[in-house]
Amino acid sequence: MSQQRALRASLRVDGVGTGIFGVSVLVGGQGLAGAIGVPGSWIVPIGAAMLGGAVLLLVFSGHPVLPSIAATVNAVAGIAMVGLTVSGILPLTGLGVAFMLAGAVWVASFAVLVLVLLRRTEGVR
Repeated sequence: MSQQRALRASLRVDGVGTGIFGVSVLVGGQGLAGAIGVPGSWIVPIGAAMLGGAVLLLVFSGHPVLPSIAATVNAVAGIAMVGLTVSGILPLTGLGVAFMLAGAVWVASFAVLVLVLLRRTEGVR
């Protein structure tokens, strides 16, 4: 598989996974909020942001010139998730901590993967 195809595939997988996560948050609603310790008023904005991010990732995957912003957005999301987890701003349950840290690992993994593939793709040119 070429570097370009691998990069596009990683963006699509990230986009689909993020979309599934966003839909799960929206469908789970208040039950999910209570289980993880996130205020119920945060559920719709979190789910909507996840869906918006998923759309952007899928758009990026088909863009003629692959933007490095995909790696930056994922890195910032990972840092924000860890920050929210350790700051005490949210009254997270044990499940909530696991949920947030799993999300942080997901986005950080894709940030690194996209960055590595972008650099390899640029080196191929």
